[in-house]
Amino acid sequence: MQHPRGIVILDFGGQYAHLIASRIRRMGAYAEILPPETPLAALRGAAGIILSGGPQSVYEKGSPQADPGILALGIPVLGLCYGLHWMTQALGGEVKPGKVKEYGKTPIRVVDGGGDLLRDCVNGCTVWMSHGDEAVRLPEGFILTATSDACKHAAFADASRKLFAFQFHPEVTHTEHGEDMLRRFVALCDAEPWSVAGYAKRIAAEIQEEVGNRKVFMLVSGGVDSTVAFTLLNQVLGVDRVQGLLVDTGLMRKDEVLQIQRALSELGITNLRVEDAAEEFFHNLEGVYDPEQKRAVIGQTFLDVQKRVSEAMHLRTDDGWMLGQGTIYPDTIETGGTQHADTIKTHHNRVAAVQDMIKKGLVIEPLKDLYKDEVRMLGEELGLPPDLVWRHPFPGPGLGVRILCAAPVELADVPADALPPHGFGMQRAVLPVRSVGVQGDGRTYRHALALFHDDPFCISSDVSALSESIPNISPAFNRVLLCLSHRVPQEFVRTPGYLTPARVSLLREADAIAHEELRKDDIWYRRVWQFPVVLLPFGLQCGGQSIVLRPIESTDAMTANAAHLPQSMIRDMTERILALDGIDFVFYDLTNKPPATIEWE
Repeated sequence: MQHPRGIVILDFGGQYAHLIASRIRRMGAYAEILPPETPLAALRGAAGIILSGGPQSVYEKGSPQADPGILALGIPVLGLCYGLHWMTQALGGEVKPGKVKEYGKTPIRVVDGGGDLLRDCVNGCTVWMSHGDEAVRLPEGFILTATSDACKHAAFADASRKLFAFQFHPEVTHTEHGEDMLRRFVALCDAEPWSVAGYAKRIAAEIQEEVGNRKVFMLVSGGVDSTVAFTLLNQVLGVDRVQGLLVDTGLMRKDEVLQIQRALSELGITNLRVEDAAEEFFHNLEGVYDPEQKRAVIGQTFLDVQKRVSEAMHLRTDDGWMLGQGTIYPDTIETGGTQHADTIKTHHNRVAAVQDMIKKGLVIEPLKDLYKDEVRMLGEELGLPPDLVWRHPFPGPGLGVRILCAAPVELADVPADALPPHGFGMQRAVLPVRSVGVQGDGRTYRHALALFHDDPFCISSDVSALSESIPNISPAFNRVLLCLSHRVPQEFVRTPGYLTPARVSLLREADAIAHEELRKDDIWYRRVWQFPVVLLPFGLQCGGQSIVLRPIESTDAMTANAAHLPQSMIRDMTERILALDGIDFVFYDLTNKPPATIEWE
């Protein structure tokens, strides 16, 4: 432990392990993350322990394990999801696969007042579930504190031993009273105080120590993360020790490069070079269909361009230069950055070549321990303008991961018995593409299901409820859409294809339309955390394409709700996008995270 009297999160590979630590720190207690194999002796000084979720099943051979002795230290211990399963099994209870997998919002009913941690949910509340296993028999001494329709033992505790277990995730913003639950747990721990004030000063000291006498060659994408990281490095090291590179990949948003140059110039940052490498990126992406391979190619091409430019400018690592990146926590978590985590998608900052450079100490990532909301706080502390700090996040690979590619090989059909029953009178159709999801802390790659409604611009409570239930009851799907362009299913004609300038140009125009309409309402622009617009390789005829609108609400990218924009705004976006030559369908992504990721790839 770095600090005695801290709250330790033992990371079993859950996608939310670092989110737990972030929540605890904001409550004024110090928190740090350690692997579950941490020796018992190293944990004796902890004020409390939280056992994270994880993608594996506790009864499987090779699943991560901790020392059961931590449950006898006499300090508060809270097991979440996999942590609940491990605690149950370690103390003699039984864990089995659940009859129904639960992903997303789930109502729970509190039993006997809920005990020490669930007092604020005495009348029941909605929590965030993401699991496939459940505790079917409680260990001796534990009492039930909450239950749900699909999970009898949703929460239980042995207050005399200060042991608590939740099948759900209180750390995500979508769990009602989740913050109250964690605060009550923190109150039981005599933890070391913690404050986020002075973030920039602390990070500056770390940068000075890590860089030493070297200089930094920084890759700038123009998004919030890389801009804050670039500005921070300039302020800490000075412009003579930092060189920025903005690579125009050909995958940028409309007028993106000009906007970035203007914004940084207004900040007085002039040590930025722009390299037009669009032709190189499209050449390397020719014939690439798989989303993971596409990310790898984009990441490697970034490095190739960086290497070429750095050599032309005599910025070599053997001459004392490092590579700087704006990587943040969710990027490393979803790449499997923790020991037992499942790889949801490989971030372009985490391709093999970068990993090798990191091992050699040639990469500096000043924001790697921060979440998006913390990056924004840091940006404000550095004096960046609000328009830049609160700009919608945009992935480093740009529109390249918002254009799905279709290999010539046809996808297997979804079995008829995998389709959910008709709900609320709506027809449905399986899309001839698949997308990435995250369910039970693990990666899924499954089909999307489209719903058709007489009033396509109205996202009613019935439509929303159906979109949440389908991934839970139909394992073939991790994403549910509402068709905005048609009221009844049409035949989908899939056109094989990879990334081309024409497809990127088409998405660029659709993306610009969606964001132009959203900006007309400043309240909704602030409320929507990110708005991916996705191009799908099918239409009404060969060569036809489809657009997906994916506005989401979030604070940290670890969980997200599908944003329900006003009907008039959705209608205006749809009509303008359908007027683009080549667009046959427009869909609205209704899926929360989990079970779907924010991006489709």
